[in-house]
Amino acid sequence: MAQTSTPEEPARPAPNPRRRSERARRAILAAAGELLGEVGYARLTMEAIASRARVGKQTIYRWWPTKAAVVFDVFTEMTGGAAGDPLPDTGDLDADLRTVLHAIVEEYADPLMDRINRVFIAEVQTDPELAENVMELLLRPNLRAFRDRLLSAREAGLIDAGTDPDLAVDLLLAPVQQRWLMRSGELTHAYVDALVDTVMRALRPRG
Repeated sequence: MAQTSTPEEPARPAPNPRRRSERARRAILAAAGELLGEVGYARLTMEAIASRARVGKQTIYRWWPTKAAVVFDVFTEMTGGAAGDPLPDTGDLDADLRTVLHAIVEEYADPLMDRINRVFIAEVQTDPELAENVMELLLRPNLRAFRDRLLSAREAGLIDAGTDPDLAVDLLLAPVQQRWLMRSGELTHAYVDALVDTVMRALRPRG
């Protein structure tokens, strides 16, 4: 009796290692963010992150040498950009500042981001090495981005030639940070708009 041949099954495409690596990376960052909010920075471990993300610890060390490096990338992932990304420069300084500050208050309004930020700030107060890393890798680059935008505005004659850009950055950011940190009032787009209007009245060219 003649044997009948069966059609061969189509070959399955090989797994894409880049896609698999990206899934693992995102799982690690998500796990680190969750754990940071639950246990704090001091009690956060690479082992716990690996267990929550369901990856091997060596997979984490492939991309990040320390847990601080993981946490910095958690912030980057949640804020949607690298620390120190340039501010928008459309030629309308008021609008550019509102755009960035609106995004900041929206981040503060996110419950997970709020919890992680507060845990991180608490840890910075008692861990000098972490504080320096945060300052060097997160805060200074972001402050420099604001300063650079104000310097370009000063060169364009949009703010007074005698404006101290570092002081101007403080005038814009400190009220937002103080209101968030102390829970002293609502952080809304309307608040940001009023803040920018007030600060810009002080910075505009004299005469």
